[in-house]
Amino acid sequence: MNLEDIALENAYVKLMPLSLENSLQLIPIALQPKLIQYSPSDIESEDAFKDYVALALEQRDLRASIPFLIYSKVHKCAVGCTRFMNIDWKNKVLHIGCTWLGREFHGTGVNTQIKILMIDFAFEALQFEKVEFRIDERNLQSRKAVEKLGGILEGILRKNVYLLNGYKRNTCCYGILPEEWKENKAKLTKGK
Repeated sequence: MNLEDIALENAYVKLMPLSLENSLQLIPIALQPKLIQYSPSDIESEDAFKDYVALALEQRDLRASIPFLIYSKVHKCAVGCTRFMNIDWKNKVLHIGCTWLGREFHGTGVNTQIKILMIDFAFEALQFEKVEFRIDERNLQSRKAVEKLGGILEGILRKNVYLLNGYKRNTCCYGILPEEWKENKAKLTKGK
């Protein structure tokens, strides 16, 4: 399976393989101040953003990551970025992370739609046995979004990641198993 060819799509969103070329349309979004304030990554300058994309592509080449550009069919434009990361092919566990959307797209349903696509792909196409999320303990919006998807809080890693401002965050570890996802997906897609 060529990781650089994976694209996911439904009626609302399309996840396209991230590239150096298509990432350029994300720069105006990435430069929004404190867009990813709870992340250890830096995208707040054009150079930092290009380094961020280059690292994502390097990780993809090492088969540790599958990065995507998020395109909203509703808004008819690129709205952010996400990826499968920390992919453990042997143990069939991966993380969904590095997800960010322009502020104007928060609360529009885009995040839920991309997560449905990604979780389905992880369990059905890749045959993985667990999807994980790592979230700053203070990021209540992201935590609630993952809990809405059915993520179970498995524990908190205390003071384990430095952020750009020098703050060392506590990281909440959430997980979803395939059998849990079936039930939660039915609730999320009911009436759609």
